[in-house]
Amino acid sequence: MRRNLEATIETFPIAGAFTISRGSKTEAEVITCTITEDGISGRGECVPYRRYGESMDGVMADIRSVATAVGDGLTREELQARMKPGAARNAVDCALWDLQAKRTGRRVAETIGATSQRPFVTAFTLSLGEPDAMAAEARRNAGRPLLKIKLGTDNDETRLKAVRAAAPDARIIVDANEGWTEENLAHHMAIAAETNVSLIEQPLPAGQDAALAGFRRLVSVCADESVHATRDLESLRDRYDAVNIKLDKTGGLTEALAMKAEAQRLGFAVMIGCMVGSSLAMAPAVLLAEDADYADLDGPLLLARDRPGGLRYEGSLVYPPEAGLWG
Repeated sequence: MRRNLEATIETFPIAGAFTISRGSKTEAEVITCTITEDGISGRGECVPYRRYGESMDGVMADIRSVATAVGDGLTREELQARMKPGAARNAVDCALWDLQAKRTGRRVAETIGATSQRPFVTAFTLSLGEPDAMAAEARRNAGRPLLKIKLGTDNDETRLKAVRAAAPDARIIVDANEGWTEENLAHHMAIAAETNVSLIEQPLPAGQDAALAGFRRLVSVCADESVHATRDLESLRDRYDAVNIKLDKTGGLTEALAMKAEAQRLGFAVMIGCMVGSSLAMAPAVLLAEDADYADLDGPLLLARDRPGGLRYEGSLVYPPEAGLWG
């Protein structure tokens, strides 16, 4: 029996607004890919990202462009050559993983060796806002062990100090979202060190981060927008200490597994991150994050409404997905 591929757009409201240095949004628009064979369906979710030249219509078209090939039995390995890294391939790749698990009865966790099935701590993200508002949000979440704060302004010193004062015991990741410059990098780095920040994510714009090479990094620096796939890693060794692996960048779990292994071989610390999406998007990344140095998989915690049967969160602890959700 031939496989059937369908792609649909779904919208999930965000609790309040999610703001970074590039803008703000109040809902998460995602694309769900469903591949059905012999009455059994596998699903994958992706979040198109304009920063990478993606649109909802473009990603939908890219997914549908492989419908015939998927119907003819396209494998995950063949998919890697057929589609470029990005959101569209992520949705198809993860749907194929889920379909395989449901058809064979063998969980994806077992296939990839993520068998601990223990919960782990995810970062909880605080949106960019005025210092007082960010401090108030940090105070409400001060009991969480790991906070990620969005920065990338001309007044990040005040924001960072306000958050640290409000959450004195939490580990903090700073995500500048490419918002710093060569001119203010040293100043912001010094403030981050002073406030005991654990990691700084993408301080400079991708393609303009050569200044990090040879720079005295008082705090470890993580690549996000500068790194998408395994082939990017080697060139970043002189400027980053860690890499953020997101399935919507790598184009699915298949490439993400290879990228994680190579990043660890090269000595990078590894963060497993996400876009703002539902539990279906997080589920494969949760398995990938089992032995990562950092996990930032709080997408569903930022939503006003998640999918039915979504991931289980207890505070900042996230549990592996149940079979009914994915994998």
